[in-house]
Amino acid sequence: MSDSKLSFVSEALDSYCIRQSNPHSKTLAELESFTRANVPASMMLTGPLEGALLAFLCRLVGAKRVLEFGTYTGYSALTLAEALPADGEVVTLDIDPENTSVAKKYWAQSAHGGKIRLLLGAASETVSQLKGPFDLVFIDADKPGYIGYLDAALEMLSPKGLVVADNCLFQGEVLQSKPSSGNGAAIARFNQRVLSDSSLDRVLLPVRDGVYLIRRR
Repeated sequence: MSDSKLSFVSEALDSYCIRQSNPHSKTLAELESFTRANVPASMMLTGPLEGALLAFLCRLVGAKRVLEFGTYTGYSALTLAEALPADGEVVTLDIDPENTSVAKKYWAQSAHGGKIRLLLGAASETVSQLKGPFDLVFIDADKPGYIGYLDAALEMLSPKGLVVADNCLFQGEVLQSKPSSGNGAAIARFNQRVLSDSSLDRVLLPVRDGVYLIRRR
């Protein structure tokens, strides 16, 4: 799967949007290059455009604590850490020791890496070790787990906090009456869960593979 399948605009327009947005740091650029060249499934990388959006949202809500479901090689965690104040914290949950070893290598090269705390293990279990509040929660992990992650996030969300869920258009499969993959079906169920909850304020954006912004009313 190429990165082009994770965007609903042309490569030229995507590049233009990246140039018009805040640039990513030198360490993030190096992490992106390494991941794309050396790590399987590099389309999972958050990348500079969505990263700029995450950092913008983090600053917009005045976040001090961030929770992330799904670390991969650590690009989004570092992006969020860079947007936090000096005493901020990103807690990121992942099950893969190999990919997160790449993350730790690049976090160590950044002045902001000390803000990041990685918990290895099934997120459905490690999240139970945590206490809120969190000001921003980023969900970008296994798709069947999204509903459970949202429920956990809402329990720990600060009063003005924001949940950001990635891949919520899932390559357009959400338009199918029966999504062609299990992950697509899981995202369709997640989207319906969000839509049917009148207590939630929400907007689904066609950024890359779909970014859902969710908060309590």
